[in-house]
Order: sequence, then C-alpha cells, then structure tokens
Amino acid sequence: MFIIKYKKIFISISIALVILSFASLFTFGLNFGIDFKGGALMEVTYKDVRPAQTDLDTSLKPLNLGSILIQPTGDLGYIIKTKDISDIEHSSILSAISEGGKNVPEEKSFSSIGPSVGKELTRKAVLAIVLVSLGIILFIAYAFRKVSKPVSSWRYGFIAIVTLLHDVMIPVGLFTILSHYYGAEVDTLFVVAILTVLGLSVSDTIVVFDRIRENIKNRASTDFHETVGKSLEQVYPRSINTSLTVILVLLCLFFFGPSATKYFSLMMIAGMFFGTYSSIFLASPLLVWIEEFQNRNKK
Repeated sequence: MFIIKYKKIFISISIALVILSFASLFTFGLNFGIDFKGGALMEVTYKDVRPAQTDLDTSLKPLNLGSILIQPTGDLGYIIKTKDISDIEHSSILSAISEGGKNVPEEKSFSSIGPSVGKELTRKAVLAIVLVSLGIILFIAYAFRKVSKPVSSWRYGFIAIVTLLHDVMIPVGLFTILSHYYGAEVDTLFVVAILTVLGLSVSDTIVVFDRIRENIKNRASTDFHETVGKSLEQVYPRSINTSLTVILVLLCLFFFGPSATKYFSLMMIAGMFFGTYSSIFLASPLLVWIEEFQNRNKK
C-alpha cells in the first residue's frame, strides 16, 4: 500500500523525468547515423591478425571524414561505415587501415547508402513503433475485455501506452545527452533497442495488470485501492528480480562487449530500469487515480 499511498509523488517523478527528456530532445536533438542519413559501407577481412579497433580509429582520424563507425565482424573482419565518399577517399581509407602496407586487408564488399534509403528506413522505423503501440493497445483491450469495473478495459490499454511513452522517452532523453557530448549516433541498433524496450516493458505491465484483474475477479477486497496494493505486493519481487537479471547481463555486454553495442546495451539498461519502475510505480497508481477521478465525477 506504500506505493498507492504516495502515488502522487511517484507520478510526479515520472512526469518530471519525461518533461526533462523532451526538453533534452528539443535542445540537443538526435545525432542520426549513416543508416538514416546515407553514406558508404565497406567490409574488409585481414589474412592473419586483425588490428585493434582503437588502432584503426587512430589511423582514420587524420583523414577528416567525420564520424566513422567501425564494427568487428567474424574473427578477422571489420565493417566500416562513413559518410558519402569519393574514389580518392575510398582509397585513402584502405591505405590507412593497411598498417603501412604490413597488414593489407581484403575488401569483401563496398556499397553506398543513398539518402532515399535512409528516409525509407526512417519511415519503416517510425511505422514499426506505431504498429507495435497499436498492437499493444488492442491486445490489452481484448485481454481485459471482461474487466469493466471499477476501471474499463480500454483504460488499461491507455495506461499501458502512457507507461510505454515514459519507458521510451526517458532513455531517448539520455541518448540525446550522449549524442551531444559523446557523439553517439542513432542507428538500426537504436531502433532495435526501442522496440525491445517496448516489448519488455509492456510484458511487465501486463503481469501487474493481470494480477489486479485476478484479484478483482476473486474479490480479494471490496476496496480498489487495497486490491491494487495487494496485487503489487504479490508481483513486484518477481518483476524486480527478473529485471535485475537482465540488467546484469546487459552490464556485462556494456563493459566487456564490442564498442559497437555499448550504446545499445546502455539504452537497454535504461529501458529495463525505467520499464520496471513504470510497471510498479506508475501504471498501477494511474489506475487508482483514474478510479478516484471517476468516483469524484459520479458525485
């Protein structure tokens, strides 16, 4: 009952964090990567020993080609993403990563990603997020169709979308700070992280809502506040323990994984943390707040 008793505090914290995230987004903006702006992509493979990624970064920096993304692939290869480059710049990159001719890589492929492809990818990414959100609303409305009192089923779906906005917006706000100060770029992994956070977050929220539904059905209490409070007490240890397990794995990926997945793992960690917070400290208090609002209007 502690969470329900101080619901206004927890809801206010969430509102403040979302407002700060929006402010950060409009102030700093997002730094879109090659996947969305277009550019060049090449894959190279070394014969015997693959140089350290930091060595390649150092070798490519004097070329002044802007942001260059280097991703390890296989045991001996790298995928290199840059802005649109000329033939001369292309040759300069191959020369720079050859370690002075001592370790010349074989170029497996080279392709250009035009701006139109980037726009198409952006459209598909936005469409995917919208469709996932609509699917979640419809699923929750259907799953809770027999729950009409004291809060109707469609309001469960509405609250789920509010919590999803919360769970996605705060990590995006953090990412805008990383983009501004550390040059983090929005790429396809960023979209994957958002979609994954949406799925994991709504899963956690549905577990809480389902417990509330069962307790309403079993008449655990005549008071809706008590029903929600008891439901939270029954599920929050499971939600927190599950999230901590996933976060520990993601922390290992962040500290010991390749540099290409560091921002992805960081987004996932933030999404898991705030997703767990919202399912316990935001979604259920909002249900109680809506029930109170309905009761006041009846009077």
